[in-house]
Amino acid sequence: MGVLHRQRWCGATALAVPLLTLASPGVLKIAGVAPSWAVLWLLPWALVDGPASGAVAGLALGLVLDGLNLGDASQVPVLLLLGWWWGRLGRRGAPIERSFSLGLLALLGSLALGSSLLLQFRLQGHWPEAGWHILLAQTLLTALLAPMICSLLLLRWRQVASLRG
Repeated sequence: MGVLHRQRWCGATALAVPLLTLASPGVLKIAGVAPSWAVLWLLPWALVDGPASGAVAGLALGLVLDGLNLGDASQVPVLLLLGWWWGRLGRRGAPIERSFSLGLLALLGSLALGSSLLLQFRLQGHWPEAGWHILLAQTLLTALLAPMICSLLLLRWRQVASLRG
């Protein structure tokens, strides 16, 4: 495991995800659809702290968000896998620093998360009327916000990791 999970204030930033999900700022919406805050937080966390910490963070974040939604579809499996995958990407090869790379990874993560939820709804016999609209709007907005939000978190958490590591 990495260093970020040992810093209480770093872990406490995860509380921003359910708060932003509940608050859902209108300024940061496209056609009434908010970005995937879980993806925007989990991506830099896993890149800095590694696959084990990323998977645990994805699991915890998924459980909290599933508790807020109280639906039959779960975000846990995809967030766990994304945390693990992004953690492996952060540990292997050159560090991910470019805004385009962060945007692309966030786009793929948001697309995977939204597709997983739509598939689960489909298998349960419930198909949201605006399912594709929500998926595309959330994916686009998450990918557009990722270079700004993820870059800031990534820079800060890399500083913390280099000081503590």
